[in-house]
Amino acid sequence: MDLRKLKTLIDLVSESNVSELEITEAEGKVRIVKGSPAGVGAPMVMPAAAPAPVLAPAAPVAAAPEVPAGHAVKSPMVGTFYRAASPGAKSFVELGSQVKEGDTICIIEAMKILNEIEADKSGTIAQILCENGQAVEYGQPMFVIE
Repeated sequence: MDLRKLKTLIDLVSESNVSELEITEAEGKVRIVKGSPAGVGAPMVMPAAAPAPVLAPAAPVAAAPEVPAGHAVKSPMVGTFYRAASPGAKSFVELGSQVKEGDTICIIEAMKILNEIEADKSGTIAQILCENGQAVEYGQPMFVIE
């Protein structure tokens, strides 16, 4: 099951009155169980069969940080944020770097796949909102381009 489909299922369970959902496909089974209202509130995907992916619930989030003026480049998926292609390598961008639309600005690792994330606007990197190795959520701002 691909990550986008899994994310959609998790969102559907989160926003509905359904507390548990189990899906069986050729690749395996996925079981999504919504946490209790007193808990984190995010659903947790539990493996129902060996090949099913497992996602832990996100840590409780305090007030969301305010995104400064400019164009926010948001994460297109859930995963781990990396500023460089490999440990010890030069970062794709630094504060003040000039980027063109389509330039690689970071990598997000999701399910052992490294996904290059490209700038969706030309400009100057005004802020880097994520730390190297940090977990990012779908739609989370990562950079601000002015």
